Amino acid sequence: MAPKFARSVLVTFFEYGTAKVLHIRSKKVGIMSRFVQLLVIAYVVGWVLVYKKGYQDFDNVEGAITSKLKGVYLTNLANGTLNGSRVWDVADYVKPAEENNAFFIMTNAIVTPSQVQSTCPENPSAGNCTRDEDCAGPSPVTGSGIRTGNCINSTKPGVKTCELYAWCPVEYGDPAGGKSTPLIEVQNFTVYIRNNVIFRKFNQRRRNIRDSGGEGYLSSCHYDPAHPEDLCPIFSIGYILNTSESDPEQRELMLAQGGMIEITVTWDCNFDRDPSQCLPQYQFLRLDSRDAQDYPGYNFRYAEYYREGSTDRRTLYKAYGLRFVIVVSGTAGKFNAVPLAMNIGSGLGLLGVVTVICDFIVLNVLQKRSFYRDKKFEDVHADDAYKVSTQAGRHSRSHSTRAASTTEPATELPSTAVRRARPRSDLADP
Repeated sequence: MAPKFARSVLVTFFEYGTAKVLHIRSKKVGIMSRFVQLLVIAYVVGWVLVYKKGYQDFDNVEGAITSKLKGVYLTNLANGTLNGSRVWDVADYVKPAEENNAFFIMTNAIVTPSQVQSTCPENPSAGNCTRDEDCAGPSPVTGSGIRTGNCINSTKPGVKTCELYAWCPVEYGDPAGGKSTPLIEVQNFTVYIRNNVIFRKFNQRRRNIRDSGGEGYLSSCHYDPAHPEDLCPIFSIGYILNTSESDPEQRELMLAQGGMIEITVTWDCNFDRDPSQCLPQYQFLRLDSRDAQDYPGYNFRYAEYYREGSTDRRTLYKAYGLRFVIVVSGTAGKFNAVPLAMNIGSGLGLLGVVTVICDFIVLNVLQKRSFYRDKKFEDVHADDAYKVSTQAGRHSRSHSTRAASTTEPATELPSTAVRRARPRSDLADP
């Protein structure tokens, strides 16, 4: 076994394989090869070079966002935590005043004024008690303060709650369960979104406002999706809300309970054209789930502190509103010979796949595959060919012949069994 394997290795080592050019004159094979070539060329030209712009070099956008809101509103409520007349401006309903690529507008609130650190009953919604033992133990994390261990009467008649050491009185009410929206007029407010971007590879800078808009340009324009070339980055909150949520009832709930909206600024530019044609596109998408049953919308708390005499006080706000997140994305392209040459070279390399596919079909699928295989592969023995296996084969055959001559005499074949071998003719592929 080992000598036979060694001879096979030596024979393989001392041989060389080269491709043989075989012209098959067949309509079937010719149409098949041209069809596969056409598919490869269509892919390279249509998809890689034209659709994917394989002749361009690309760069991703980098940019910065700033936003500024405008709007003033007057509330005059007879009930609730926002009693009386009050003017709301940007400093009141935008909390915090500055965020990174985001801004928040308060549309509803629970206001607990004049809180002072003292003892008071817990909110009944946090749990009731009947005796002091019910208030023993550590204070719950979800509570409004630190339990003193006493069970006292709450602000709700007939209901007792645990006494707390906290900012008193504690917060009451939850407008998120209803549809009251004291700041519903925020839909008429406007936001100015300023976006400066750069494509470093091409040394191109763009921004979403005109370089020379004239006096009063930004004070009078509003974004019009039908005319993006006007470059007016001032949007009404109502337009953004209506675009991101088409259901009027859902919009009303968003104003009452809060919500999250994504503003996407997309810069897809072709710098083979005039850079002035590189214009931003805006998209608005609601992010929070409209079907959420637990903790819907968006809210948070903040406080305003002040001092009366020697007593520290605060006004606590539980703010419900719309949080807007701004995302900048996009790519730009410009002609470059290097990616063009690479894609053309890759396309030429793909043409080699045509030969592989056609060879596989011709040699393994077609009816005359054996005929084509005989024509395709041929062994050529040179004068210095390695002959170890051949000599071993001759020695074995001579030994077998001598053994046969000593055991059985040769039998002469009848004349009717002798036939002249008919030469094999080339068969044309139908």
